[in-house]
Amino acid sequence: MSRFDIFANPGKNRGNIPFLIDVQSNVISGLATRVVVPLRPLSAFASMTPPPELFPIIDVNGEDHVMDTPQLGAIPSSELKSNVGSARVHQFEIQSALDRLFGAY
Repeated sequence: MSRFDIFANPGKNRGNIPFLIDVQSNVISGLATRVVVPLRPLSAFASMTPPPELFPIIDVNGEDHVMDTPQLGAIPSSELKSNVGSARVHQFEIQSALDRLFGAY
């Protein structure tokens, strides 16, 4: 498991949030949980486009998803079973969104 890995959402809300992105630093290992951010389909935001500085757009399997940064949380590592890809190519946008959320800009 590595930072910026994308996993299928194991939760009951996977219809609205099909994927989770791991944003926890690789320096912190051995914990029972990982910090993740929901990835929602961009199509769910048909009436508006979320501001990209807080809600980066991440491609997952050819479909655009919005990283719902303010909804980050922790999930047991054992539940993150189905790795579907990596968002490492978006690390700058992801880190910038996290910095904006925490006021570290």
